[in-house]
Amino acid sequence: MVFMGDRATLLETGRFVQRHARNAADEIIEAVGAVDTAVDTTAETDADTENETETEARHRRAAERGDLAAMSALGALLLRRGDLDGAEPYLRGATAEGDRAAANNLGVLLHQRGYAEEAAGWWRVAAVAGSAPAAHALGRHHRERGDEPAAEYWLRQAAEQGHALGAYALADLLEHRSDVGAERWLRAAAEQGHREAAYRLALALERRATETTRGPHETGTRLRVPGTGAVVPSDAPATAGAAAPGRAAGEPGGAPAEAEQWFRQAAARGHRRAALHLGAILEHRGELKEAGRWYLSSAKEGEAKAACALGFLLRDAGDEESAAVWWLRAAQDGDGNAANALGALHAARGEQQTAERWYRAAMDAGDVNGAYNLGLLCAAQDRIPQAEQWYRRAAYAGHREAANALAVLLLQAGDANGAEPWFSKAAEAGSVDAAFNLGILHAGRDDDRTALVWYERAAAAGHTEAALQVGIAALRDGDERTAERHLRCAAGGGSAEAAFRLASVLDARRPDPGPAVLGAPREEKTECEEWYERAAQQGHRRAQVRVGMLAAGRGDLAEADRWYREAAEAGSRNGAFNLGLLLAREGSEREAALWWTRAARAGHGRAALRLALLAARRGELTEGRRWCARAVELGPAEVAERAARLSEALHQELTA
Repeated sequence: MVFMGDRATLLETGRFVQRHARNAADEIIEAVGAVDTAVDTTAETDADTENETETEARHRRAAERGDLAAMSALGALLLRRGDLDGAEPYLRGATAEGDRAAANNLGVLLHQRGYAEEAAGWWRVAAVAGSAPAAHALGRHHRERGDEPAAEYWLRQAAEQGHALGAYALADLLEHRSDVGAERWLRAAAEQGHREAAYRLALALERRATETTRGPHETGTRLRVPGTGAVVPSDAPATAGAAAPGRAAGEPGGAPAEAEQWFRQAAARGHRRAALHLGAILEHRGELKEAGRWYLSSAKEGEAKAACALGFLLRDAGDEESAAVWWLRAAQDGDGNAANALGALHAARGEQQTAERWYRAAMDAGDVNGAYNLGLLCAAQDRIPQAEQWYRRAAYAGHREAANALAVLLLQAGDANGAEPWFSKAAEAGSVDAAFNLGILHAGRDDDRTALVWYERAAAAGHTEAALQVGIAALRDGDERTAERHLRCAAGGGSAEAAFRLASVLDARRPDPGPAVLGAPREEKTECEEWYERAAQQGHRRAQVRVGMLAAGRGDLAEADRWYREAAEAGSRNGAFNLGLLLAREGSEREAALWWTRAARAGHGRAALRLALLAARRGELTEGRRWCARAVELGPAEVAERAARLSEALHQELTA
């Protein structure tokens, strides 16, 4: 007989355990007879209640007549309802007659009342008799007590009988031991509809695919200084004023089709993290509408990360107000990513105090980007000591861009020695900007060799300005092939200077086109001209002058005029000089003189000589000598020589 202990204690324990373990118990109560043990009492109708009442009455009458099956079924029905006192005598009666389902369910009842060892005894009886639910329950009992061999034995018994919960529990045990057999049982449970198994199987497949396959930055001529724009790791779009991490955990872009299938199955069964992951996969693939539906489903179930991701999706679609609603919901649930997004939103609106409050909330939620963003906010307001404080806090927590930003502040304050270790720490952690900044630091010390090492490292990671610097160094060393390769990378990344230098390298290889032949078809633009034009379109003045010269060489004077004029108006003295030549040939000598004057005043010797000749032809001898003196001063040598001879001739004319 089963030892029951003190009845009052038993009843109190039963009520307490019942409230917290009923859902778990429902999973291991063994169905018997014609009783529907999967009744969802949370959604039952009046008709359902009436049918259950009739079923209970029928089984009760049969049980009172000694019907074994009815006793077992009635006990299971009452147990599922939570009526432990009512269920116990029927389950004990059926168990005494050898009913294995009753033995399993009696174990469930005793377990709910806190009699774990006694429950295990009845589960053992039922499991030996072939009950898969009992074997599963017994396996879990042994695992809770640290007896993994016994746990594995009984869980395997349940799993091999096709019990989904047993298969999942066995997979969990094997996965805990890093046993490769875990995936087989996860799959078995998932195929029977176990949603957590489907989710974990999908994660395992995705992780394996990632491990199998694992094997351009904006630039400027100065240090990369953090501004008000976002630095966004992973795949999340930039958020003004913030460094916001990715929208969902993991990198779903590389998920294999089978993994996606299992995520979808788990999500369809209400698994909120699977819905989040599925949404991320679909978003990465560009299927934004369906991604939004899964994010919404997950967010409604309380998944803060999904609410945050949904906010980003809405923001990208232009619905900033709705995005803020979901970010607020996620942030209130402790999502630091969403708090950062809210901070960025308020910072962009000029609401600095509110932005600071949300960045602090992000920091309190454990998101180190919160401290970094506080640093950005303070730096934008010229609160440099506070910015340094927040950058330093984030940098000590391992935030690489904060370490780079801290180093920039120190360097700007004249503390190069203090800046260098932070640049190094950031660069070693993977900050491409920090590697580039280290190159600038060493170049400033005339340590070109070390500077080149850091430039090459940044260039290898796709840093445009670093690739330009490596290309320039290679040109200086005469390694044209290496120079071309890096200049192409930098030019492709948007560097106008790199495009110009690449065009110059290609231009030097072109054969002399020879004199133009009247009536000959116009040649197609060469690659070097295309690169000159790309640089010119980005405002590169030397490239604009060169494109104008090439157009003039083709006889396209209107195109030449356009590019010379654009360069001249931007301050190019060569552009102004060439525009003057073009205008003079077309008979617009007065306008030509205006551009030559601008060029000469900017230091163009040939323009000064042209003005001297123009003045001499007009008889303005004194003016001519003045421009001759300017041309002699500016050079180059042949211009200075011609200007000196012209000045002497004008002097003789004046004194004759």
